[in-house]
Amino acid sequence: MERLSLSNSAFEGNNNAYLFADDREVVLIDTGDGMATTREQLEAAFADRGLTFADVDRIFLTHWHGDHTGLAGTIQAESGADVYVHADDAPLVEGDEDAWATMEETQEAYFEEWGMPEEKRAALRERLADGKTAPQAPTVTTFTDGETFSIGERTLEVVHTSGHAAGLSTFETTHDGQRVVFSGDALLPVYTPNVGGADVRVDRPLEKYLRALQRIVDADYDLAWPGHRDPIEEPATRAQHIIDHHEERAWRVLDALDRHGPCDTWTVSADLFGDLESIHILHGPGESYAHLEHLERAGTVVREGTDYRLADGVTDELAETDEQRWVLEY
Repeated sequence: MERLSLSNSAFEGNNNAYLFADDREVVLIDTGDGMATTREQLEAAFADRGLTFADVDRIFLTHWHGDHTGLAGTIQAESGADVYVHADDAPLVEGDEDAWATMEETQEAYFEEWGMPEEKRAALRERLADGKTAPQAPTVTTFTDGETFSIGERTLEVVHTSGHAAGLSTFETTHDGQRVVFSGDALLPVYTPNVGGADVRVDRPLEKYLRALQRIVDADYDLAWPGHRDPIEEPATRAQHIIDHHEERAWRVLDALDRHGPCDTWTVSADLFGDLESIHILHGPGESYAHLEHLERAGTVVREGTDYRLADGVTDELAETDEQRWVLEY
């Protein structure tokens, strides 16, 4: 197995595609985005190994986001490769018009609910339109949690880790005697993957993502190969760090409500993240909403229309808390 690092203009850092190649078959996990530069890089990496896109037999996708799926259709058109993705993400990867229309309608409904200013909505719509375009959509085969696939002598097991995306899945296997996981965007070495905005289809996004992280903690893998940047040598520690991060963020959300009084999601987002540009116009209020929704179901905050306020007694609990962290149940 080899990690192929591919350029990516997004803040997460370079994308990774993972190549399995022997005399029996050629397999990829993720493909990078659909930009011409990325295609040139991947073709060059293949050529260095005596391969072309036509040699690819199977592609496994961690989730639907374009920076992971962008070249899947292009490669499939040249090779006839089977492309696999979780059933929850399949319609978007295949470019189903109804699925994309529903996504956009849901986004617009949240923009209104969150209180996003119109000028920010306009800028975000333009950014989302640019990111939606892929050179060619593939035809996919779906998988679900727990399915296994053989790659040579290796077994790849699907672990559904919804939160950042509805169908986000990691792939568990062994490599050089170690238990490893291809973690996609479920676990990244530098950034904490966005929840709430990155896929507005996800119901209870923070709860689902915290459970996904707990699965990684409990699995106690030896190594994680993420969707961006370098390998993660202590995946359980990194996953626990992100859980802790979200508990710290929950405290900041509650503190914002304590200082501002009843307010909407956009106000909380501005308090947490300041003025936002590009895709962050979606990610900031999306993550704020994911926390507010989670805290509302826990009875810690109360929603009144599009505004949120602290439930009775929470102000006193915040004042009595020794650390700036709010324990989350999931």
